[in-house]
Amino acid sequence: MTDQASEPSPPLTPAAERALAEAEARRRARDAEARPVPPETGGRKGPDPARYGDWEKNGIASDF
Repeated sequence: MTDQASEPSPPLTPAAERALAEAEARRRARDAEARPVPPETGGRKGPDPARYGDWEKNGIASDF
C-alpha cells in the first residue's frame, strides 16, 4: 500500500495555472464586495428553519 500524500503531483499545464489564478482573482473580488448581512429583527431564535427544515414553533406550523 502506497501513501498518496507523499507522492509528488504532476506539474500543472499553463492553462491549468491560468484557470487557478483566474478563480483566485474571482474569489478575492467576491470577498472584497461582500457586505455583512444585517441581523434579523423579530425573528425566531435558534437555527434557520429554511436551512434545517424546522417549520414549527410551539406547536404552530408556519409557512413563510
